[in-house]
Amino acid sequence: MAARIRSTLTGFTKAFISDSLSTHRSHASRAIVRPNFINPERSRNFASASPSKEPKVKVPVAMFGGSGNYASALYIAAAKSNSLDKVESELLDFVSATTKASTFSQFMKDLAVPADVRVKAINEICAQAKFSDVTKNFLVVLADNGRLRHVDTIAKRFSDLTMAHRGEVKAVVTTVIPLPAEEEKELKDTLQEILGKGKTVKLEQKIDPSILGGLVVEFGQKVFDMSIKTRARQMERFLRDPINFDA
Repeated sequence: MAARIRSTLTGFTKAFISDSLSTHRSHASRAIVRPNFINPERSRNFASASPSKEPKVKVPVAMFGGSGNYASALYIAAAKSNSLDKVESELLDFVSATTKASTFSQFMKDLAVPADVRVKAINEICAQAKFSDVTKNFLVVLADNGRLRHVDTIAKRFSDLTMAHRGEVKAVVTTVIPLPAEEEKELKDTLQEILGKGKTVKLEQKIDPSILGGLVVEFGQKVFDMSIKTRARQMERFLRDPINFDA
């Protein structure tokens, strides 16, 4: 899906940037964005229009800051429509596509572009990609509020919420070269034993030649640094410490 989204961005960028002289918001765009979504400070109301009979949805992890508030609002809306996985997939596809389309990425970040132009672009892209209403409406909110430039951060925060909902804990392992399948499985099994039942380890590999060798594991709130780079620094500090021969 990301490829399909990306293929539409170049054409949309040219079309909508040329339309940026428009200074008045269209009635259609106004109809899409509900009044309680206009103010970013009230973005939590994204799901508040749901019928009162619906059960309340609680976010699994407390989020703070602007991106956290938007991610939490999206989580509540997606959970109420039973579409968490679908919305997550669509949002990540959108982020992936836009990061590979530099011109459109600049278009999203340019606050000089009128809100109605941004909203029109997002509506067209979502229609082409056949996004769900929850994803489309949320991206429209970001476009109208000038928050599209933060969509990648919001998507990451939203993924943190969906992972917590599924009982997944992300572990990031950084190495110089990709771990062999056998070592990756051994590491994952070890981390799974630490977690115990009820949680699932989701292992993500990162490559960073600067660590020289070994590995660094970020797991929950802990960091296990077993890199050669860190060991070398520790050895260097040890060798520089003065030696007390009288001890």
